Amino acid sequence: MPDSDLAYFYGVETKRINEAVKRNPNRFPKDFMFQLSQEETDASRSQNATLNKQRGHNIKYLPYAFTEEGVGQLSGVLKSPIADIVSVRIQRAFVTMRRFISANAGLFQRIDTIERKQIETIT
Repeated sequence: MPDSDLAYFYGVETKRINEAVKRNPNRFPKDFMFQLSQEETDASRSQNATLNKQRGHNIKYLPYAFTEEGVGQLSGVLKSPIADIVSVRIQRAFVTMRRFISANAGLFQRIDTIERKQIETIT
């Protein structure tokens, strides 16, 4: 997800996202975010809309894109009410997912056994 979209989503300016990343470099390894090339930036702009010619809307620096993990990490380092809410929701989602997997472990095992038997029967 591009930094500008995340800025809109979190209710902050794009530069605040970039500042948060620069202040916390150890929290954003290469598989959490990457910088788009000029070609990728040009392609994404031509797909979305024409460049806004107003002052302050030209792209001065190449944008960053964040992976799923990067979006989650960003919610923990940004200082905004929305980022706080997202961070709490992410934590709750992980707990809910872990409980679901734990509660249904037996069912998952049975499905796996059935699938293995079907594969053995077919081959």
